[in-house]
Amino acid sequence: MRYFSTVVLLMGLGLLAGCSSAPDFTPKPKGYNRIDLPAHRYQMLGGGHPYEFEYSTEAVIKRDSSYMAQPHWLNVYYPKLHANVQITYMDVQRDRRLYNKMMEDARKLTGKHEIKATAIDERILRTPSGMKASVFELQGEVPSQFQFYTTDSTKHFLRGALYFRTATANDSLAPVIEYVKADMVQMLNTLKYK
Repeated sequence: MRYFSTVVLLMGLGLLAGCSSAPDFTPKPKGYNRIDLPAHRYQMLGGGHPYEFEYSTEAVIKRDSSYMAQPHWLNVYYPKLHANVQITYMDVQRDRRLYNKMMEDARKLTGKHEIKATAIDERILRTPSGMKASVFELQGEVPSQFQFYTTDSTKHFLRGALYFRTATANDSLAPVIEYVKADMVQMLNTLKYK
């Protein structure tokens, strides 16, 4: 009996000691996974396309294999980052209706993300060669965080869109998104039509 009351007394003291009146909780700061990104280095696109631009040495060029792919559609794929920049190109052949359709399609494709986007920021970027590009930054849990299109309004129309092949939340991917966005801006700044 004496053993039993000693055990009950010790358990009661342990419970009292564990339930202090002042909580000792310190919130942790918001953090991200450590992602070591390589330095930006570029190489010129080859392959007989009607356009050329510099792309990252960390990426590989793959032909678009979708059923609706045109001859000069590419994927600039980052194997280590699981990122893909889809490049679509169309020769609008001085056809105003085709040009307008391409502009409308580019805006529709961006607009499809409105359901999940918390914001879509559009701005016009002027490249060193004097071309204009419409650039879209999408925020929220969207599948494509950065898109652009550029045209000379007579013959060439080129569109790019960033996608990740992962289910990771965009806030965790923020450093990688910024890294690939910088590469996409480099593509635009070095883009030349042939």
